[in-house]
Amino acid sequence: MLILGIETSCDETGVALYDTQQGLLGHKLHSQVAMHAHYGGVVPELASRDHIRQVLPLTHALLGEHGLVFKDLDGLAYTQGPGLAGALLVGASVANGLAWSLNIPAIGIHHLEGHLLSPLLATPAPTFPFIALLVSGGHTQIMQVTRIGEYQLLGETVDDAAGEAFDKTAQLLGLGYPGGPLIAELAQRGRPGHFQLPRPMINNGNLNFSFSGLKTAVLTLVRGKTLSAEDKANVAAEFQAAAIDVLVAKSLSALESTRMQQLVVAGGVGANAHLRQRLDKAAKEKRFQVFYPPLALCTDNGAMIALAGGLRLAAKSTSNPTLQAHPVSHAFTVMPRWDLQALPTI
Repeated sequence: MLILGIETSCDETGVALYDTQQGLLGHKLHSQVAMHAHYGGVVPELASRDHIRQVLPLTHALLGEHGLVFKDLDGLAYTQGPGLAGALLVGASVANGLAWSLNIPAIGIHHLEGHLLSPLLATPAPTFPFIALLVSGGHTQIMQVTRIGEYQLLGETVDDAAGEAFDKTAQLLGLGYPGGPLIAELAQRGRPGHFQLPRPMINNGNLNFSFSGLKTAVLTLVRGKTLSAEDKANVAAEFQAAAIDVLVAKSLSALESTRMQQLVVAGGVGANAHLRQRLDKAAKEKRFQVFYPPLALCTDNGAMIALAGGLRLAAKSTSNPTLQAHPVSHAFTVMPRWDLQALPTI
């Protein structure tokens, strides 16, 4: 099956082509970072309007690069939630409109399931079951993944997510938006330990996270002070070290408590080089395997949605051979809030 995936949950428009036999054929991504940077964060209405401008031109360009047309598609997958309601509606309406016109099925995909499964696009890829550290935008969670659709939440943030803390710390240091890459770049020139920041909930005996206190500690540290370039670099280095200490410690605890030997890291913070170095080192010492998506697929993208859609549509087609001849209804809704554990298994 040839699947077109469409991702429009927040501030990136992504499209991708995934073949259930050949794998990922290609993907395209348009980032709205430059537009939202002026406001210090995502403006939902601007995000929705930009998705409208970008999604079809990106799709035409992707199909053209591979010598394909819409009639070659066997199905469409789109991000149904969670995310910004207006942004989600753009992708959902385009996907279902195309599917209706082509008389092929369309399937709504959970954004976080896309992230969880994205390491399956890497080489080597993990096998089920595994532990997943999901650090994407407003989400920081540890999941036990038994198979597609069978996800058990082991721990999550009780306040700010790691990505939010990176963004807010970047703002406090006057670095701009988005904060993750800017903090990581500045931290390379700093020295962790020069300033002291807490490691919230690192030894609290469960797998939950809290990053609000870490952000507040940065605020207390820099408030009312004129920081030199060296001071800012040292703050960034200590903040990054503190956040990653917690992420690594909780991940190792999850592996130990479940006795699993595979860890998957997904989401935008999963691109952080220091996090990868720490986990790679721990994997060698404790003899487990760690998997990441390709760097280009850590942030929101259409490839992860096409993959999840392809796997689910292929399973439906196998269990229901009439699916292709009689596609499901193309009435649709979006789910800005959506419990990942409510998804059906395949």
